[in-house]
This record gives sequence, C-alpha cells and structure tokens, in this order.
Amino acid sequence: MRFIKPCVLLFIAGTFFLLGYVYFSFFSERLNREMTIDEDQKGSRCTDVVSVTPWLAPIVWEGTFDPVLIDKIYKPMNLTIATTVFAVGKYVRFLQDFLETAEKHFMVGFHVRYYVFTDRPHDVPSVNLSQGRHLSVIQVPGSNRWQEISARRMEFIQTTIERQIRREADYIFCLDVDSKFHARWGSESLGRLVAVIHPGYYEQTRDRFPYERRPASTAYIPMDEGDYYYGGAMIGGFVEDVYTLTKVCRTRFEEDAGNSIEAAWQEESHLNRYLLDNKPSKVLSPEYLWQDFKAKTKEVKVIRFSGVIKNYAEVRPNV
Repeated sequence: MRFIKPCVLLFIAGTFFLLGYVYFSFFSERLNREMTIDEDQKGSRCTDVVSVTPWLAPIVWEGTFDPVLIDKIYKPMNLTIATTVFAVGKYVRFLQDFLETAEKHFMVGFHVRYYVFTDRPHDVPSVNLSQGRHLSVIQVPGSNRWQEISARRMEFIQTTIERQIRREADYIFCLDVDSKFHARWGSESLGRLVAVIHPGYYEQTRDRFPYERRPASTAYIPMDEGDYYYGGAMIGGFVEDVYTLTKVCRTRFEEDAGNSIEAAWQEESHLNRYLLDNKPSKVLSPEYLWQDFKAKTKEVKVIRFSGVIKNYAEVRPNV
C-alpha cells in the first residue's frame, strides 16, 4: 500500500475545508435573503463584528440569528430556565424593575423560575408573573462588605442547584439584579456553557484586561494568555455545567482565602480563569450586558440587558 505524502493530505484537507466554508457561506447568505425583515430592522444585520470565537463557538450579535427560526427549535422542547439574582441589602430596590422588565423581554414563552437571594425577604415586591413563571425567595445573610457578598454568590448558587434547581430547570442564567431588560433575550442565548463579553473591554487588547495578575492566586492569568474579558454579571448554560463552574470557582476562592488572598474582582476573576480553561460553547456580545452610562456604539445595535446608573457609595455597605 502506498502512503500519501503529508503535503498532499494537507492539500486535500484544505480543499475540503474551503469547500465547506463556501457552502456554509452560501447557505447563510441564502437564508438571510429569504428571511422576511421588517422595515425598521433593515440595516441592523450584523456585518462588522466577529461572530465566532477562535474555538468556533458562536458570538451572538443582532443579525447573527433568526429569532423566529430559533424559537421554533427550542420552544417545543418544553424547557425551564432558572434565573438567579442577588438582592442583598439596599440592592433589593432594583428587584422590581428587574422582574418587570424580565417579564417583558426575558425568555418570553418559556417556563422561567426566578430564584431571589436576599437578606430582606419581606421587601421582595409582588410582581405579576406570566403563566408558567414562578418566583422563589431564598434567604441569605447580609454583609458589611460588598466584596464578600460578591464572592459568596458562587457558593449560594452551587448549594441551591444541589438542593433545588437541578430538579426544577434545564438551563440557568445567573444575573445581576441592578439591571434592566430592554429588548429580546431569548433562546438564541441557550448553550452548554454561556459567557458574556464585558462591555468595558470588548474593544481592548488582552494586556488591558483586569485579570488577576498575582501568581499566588488561583485566579491568576499571565499577561500573554486570555481570550476575552467576561462579565461576572452573567453566567449561563446547562444547570449541571454551571454547577461545575460554581463548585470549582468556590473551591478556588476558598483556597485563596486560606492563603489570605482575595482576587482582584472576586468571583469575576475566578470566572475568567475558569472560562480560559473551559471554553464557553456560546459567547454573548455586550448587547446582553451593557451599561446605562455608555452610549450605543456602531457595533451594539440593540441593548438587551443593561446595568442601571447608581450611586455605589449609597447602595454598597463599605464604599
């Protein structure tokens, strides 16, 4: 039997890859041409952003998905989406707007279970929820340090998945309560492990990312490593995948604490370290984690979820 030279194998592989790429591009273009687009949507299709990661995970921007088509795929599955928020201390004031806007825009048409972690259960507002959507209140201790509240989120989510969520939901999104929904956040965001690009760093090079840079920390990322800077205000995916993430991050945080180290941005630093080693299967663009004080850019055509403007010195206990 004659062996094919490596250079020939590379040529054949390259040819098949090119043909596959051309076919995929043609199919995508044909699909886009055949989809009906409302007049107010014309010109909004995404053409000037990177829509796939180096490891071939999709990056979700406006114009990279057909909402009607993707809902037809996911809605018949009868999925339940868990949604966790922490409304500790004065942050409980943001809960009503969070829930009311979620009812308008977040996973509309799906079963949704909100899990509200708070030290003020009597201050949880009464919000009219759509059919198939439920709210559970889970009491947690308060703290005199916002950093501790932030750091313990992984622990509380992990234990609640163990006790309750894994029996009640298929997917989970862990979101910040001091935010509002402004537009559709739907089934296009579902994936095995989902992260969101931080709006403050999506235009920056990785040497500008605020990773934990001290080698003594388990969240350490060297200057020459890193893919994106992910926001800690959103963690999502299959319940069991997010469970593994929270368990690992909690263990690493506790290991750091035992060595008298606190990562630069608490759970966000550990999240970025975890996602460097365990690549997300889907990445959400900054449309899914904007900030109200920032103006829209040419890339961000739709703001779906955004942090509200607030006085941190007033709402955080130790600022």
